[in-house]
Amino acid sequence: MIELVDSSDIKFFHTEGYLIVENLIPAYDIDYYSALYDAFLENRIDARRYRSDLSGSESEKEKITQIMVPSRLVPELLNNSFHQKSLQIARTLLGEDLELDFDMLINKAPYTDTITPWHQDMAYWMEMPDKRAVSCWLAIDHAYKENGCMWYTPKSHLQPPLNHIQTGNKGALRCEGSEENSIFVELQPGSCVFHHGGTLHYSRGNSTSDNRRALITNFRPGKMVELEREKGIDHTGERKVKVNG
Repeated sequence: MIELVDSSDIKFFHTEGYLIVENLIPAYDIDYYSALYDAFLENRIDARRYRSDLSGSESEKEKITQIMVPSRLVPELLNNSFHQKSLQIARTLLGEDLELDFDMLINKAPYTDTITPWHQDMAYWMEMPDKRAVSCWLAIDHAYKENGCMWYTPKSHLQPPLNHIQTGNKGALRCEGSEENSIFVELQPGSCVFHHGGTLHYSRGNSTSDNRRALITNFRPGKMVELEREKGIDHTGERKVKVNG
């Protein structure tokens, strides 16, 4: 098996809380993911049960479209390149016992100009004895500052968890954070960034004519996935559907 990250990458991830991996997915695979993504957004694949607006807005038009567990509706995703490669890297970073917990799509449509607040992913999860967790954020489109690329606060995963509150009507969680002590990660389609469950991050709104589509996988120890499921947590939830256009 080809090694996708090396020892210096592993050290950087553990020290800084994130890791950029360029060109994880080749261009021909991005075409596949892009077409599939649009089928979800346009409701040609019915994901209404798993779809919501992370902005918490009452508007009829979604500002930050989130579709949870797309692989439940399209199981072939589990065996395709992104899920397999991101799992391989996740295990290299945090241990061979890691398994996929959930996947999701998050899109910022053109001119929606709505931030994703500062937060730590761990704030969304139940308390678990083994806190190892890593997410992989794959750019389907060119992600840059103006359309909402990710910002990370280095070393924030090494500090105690921050207090979070909910935004809007069942919108995203948020906590205190700042661009001043953070870095932004611009990505070309097919490149990705891994981040620790405790790493503080956010993204600006999309003020451009471009989409900012991302496909995300999250991994944690298999025994912790089993514990979640025993507690009835499967990262789906009931969603209220809004239609763009």
